[in-house]
Amino acid sequence: MFRIRRKMACTEVYSISSPKMEYVEGRCFSFINSSTSLKLWPMIRRTNSPIRRKRKLGVSCSLPNTLSPLGSEEDASVVPSSHSLEDEFSHVTKFKMSDFKIRNRVSIDLGGRGDEIVFEAMVNDSHSPLYKTRVVLRQLISARAKRRGRRAIEVLKRLARRKLMYHSYSMQVHGYICSSMIDENSSFTLVLGHHGSSSLRHWLQRSDWLPTLEATLSLDQESVRRVGDDTIGGPAISRQLRLIRILMRDLLIGVNYVHSHGLAHTELRLENLHISPVDKHIKVGILGNAADFNEADTVDGTSYDNMDRRRMMIAFDMRCVGFIMAKMVLRELMDPTTFAKFKAFLTKGNDSSCLREFLLHDVKRNSSAGNFGIQILDRNWGAGWHLLSLLLAPKPLDRISCLNALRHPFLCGPKWRVNPSIEVIRWSLGSTTVRIAEEYIYGQQQRSRLAHFIELMEMLNPYPKPKHWLGSFPGKWRLLYCTGRHIGLTLRQPSVRVLIGEVYLTISKASTPKTTFSAASHISFTVMAGGDWPHDKSGVGGKLQVNTYFRLRAGRRLYLKEETDTSKFPSATPDAQASAVKRLSSKKWRKAIPVNEFPSSLSVAKLVSTETEVTMSLDKPLSGNIEVAQKALQEVRTQIPPEMFDLSKIVCGTYLDSRLLVLRSVNGSALVLTRCTNDS
Repeated sequence: MFRIRRKMACTEVYSISSPKMEYVEGRCFSFINSSTSLKLWPMIRRTNSPIRRKRKLGVSCSLPNTLSPLGSEEDASVVPSSHSLEDEFSHVTKFKMSDFKIRNRVSIDLGGRGDEIVFEAMVNDSHSPLYKTRVVLRQLISARAKRRGRRAIEVLKRLARRKLMYHSYSMQVHGYICSSMIDENSSFTLVLGHHGSSSLRHWLQRSDWLPTLEATLSLDQESVRRVGDDTIGGPAISRQLRLIRILMRDLLIGVNYVHSHGLAHTELRLENLHISPVDKHIKVGILGNAADFNEADTVDGTSYDNMDRRRMMIAFDMRCVGFIMAKMVLRELMDPTTFAKFKAFLTKGNDSSCLREFLLHDVKRNSSAGNFGIQILDRNWGAGWHLLSLLLAPKPLDRISCLNALRHPFLCGPKWRVNPSIEVIRWSLGSTTVRIAEEYIYGQQQRSRLAHFIELMEMLNPYPKPKHWLGSFPGKWRLLYCTGRHIGLTLRQPSVRVLIGEVYLTISKASTPKTTFSAASHISFTVMAGGDWPHDKSGVGGKLQVNTYFRLRAGRRLYLKEETDTSKFPSATPDAQASAVKRLSSKKWRKAIPVNEFPSSLSVAKLVSTETEVTMSLDKPLSGNIEVAQKALQEVRTQIPPEMFDLSKIVCGTYLDSRLLVLRSVNGSALVLTRCTNDS
């Protein structure tokens, strides 16, 4: 790995070394541009001295007429016993160092590991089919690096069978330079295709990455057709979404090409992906660590089935694709500290479907990159969050495959008709409900739409039986919306001003029996004193907690007929039911959900509660007057749904998935809660 230090009017000399290998000394650098390239003069001599830093020179370096750094051993005789190894590499070309003209600069972004040295060169052999072709020479120093290089050549045998796919989606390996195939101390260099001087990480780190990438890819009608889009240009978010679709589809096609040949890449990351300005495709990096699906793998004497091995390896690659997608969409994750926090969230075993809740409360809070990534993932009813959660699913077997990801609605434009699955429909309904509730504009139109979506979600409840709730019901849930009436400060003039913070419902398993759960409602609020409360939200903080126990039972939710008197129920409920019946009977929904008629009842998880305990605490006394505390408590109860104070009013649970929970109270109101993790 090159080390570079800026110095005015002088150059610096470094020595490069690796353990148990020849040491290279005397390479001279001239700083050109820290973001793109550096000047590279050839090697002038070799030595076995340890690595050290030389004194700075006061004169510039000249280009001596010596051999190139990689060509000192090109005339060495080949050991006869190495013919068998060379026969295995007969599908690639064996070059000599004299076949290349080393360029005097190399892009920093082409740099790889610490045991590799990268050169840019031009083929000057007139008899070679690559004459005047620009290539990348990657000299591998350590024994481990040489094994990676030989593995990359071996893998090429499989991939090169389909030449069109290989040239389009894989980094090309033209051949190698090696003086002896059996001598471990001999040099070994890969001759790779030059697919631009920048990796995908380099592109995304540029401040003008969007217009530059668009110009590099020459986005036209053909590229738009490839992602099923119907517009060119447009707002910044639409442009980013279009570009991400193109890059992700290219990446998935390339990874699927590798998987279809029985190989797993195992090293998919931004540094190993290059965008070729020639054919406008993403090139998957060198397959030096590619793993074979069919190789025997034993752990503690137990051999795994080849199918299980294949699934686990594909799942590992798909997780890497998920990290690449997350960094492309959410620019904040390009920061190593933020990405480490993001990765730790998944490593702890948190459900990937809760990524939006985590990012909104932890990552985006101190972000300066805007909310473009959140808006992109929120589009198309949250399809981006759904694809990201499938790529980063905690269980490997739950992760999506390349082919299914290519058919996902997030990567298919509006001109492509994709029949969504029931899972995607549930996700879309939940995401739309969350988005409407987050707008905090609860007019009649918004309230009717929310009630309508909640009714549809309840009909598509994936876990109607109580036995399915035993594992998913416990957790920390944040109150998002209630179909009951909400009263805010702007509609009244209360004697005590109270600002509500977060409202959580924490459900835990009781020791015995297993169908019993303890529920605790936590409400945080601030009592604002003084007349300047519209501008100054400081005051006395307080907390209110309600504890109770629930027992799960099987139950049914009965729908009232038209002739039944519904005066005791809120008017929004029958309207929402009628809207749900009309929507589900339409031609569009009938294809996705085969419902002939609106059901008369639905299976629910009935909640039977016991005694309720209410406690309230304040950070400090309120003017020493107990009446002020009573009025503050009354104001809190006015703004918060009554079910959060009296948990016994919650009679059943009608919807549950990895993100959302819908509970119904005795008066028919619905409480929508979203799952929170310990990190959010």
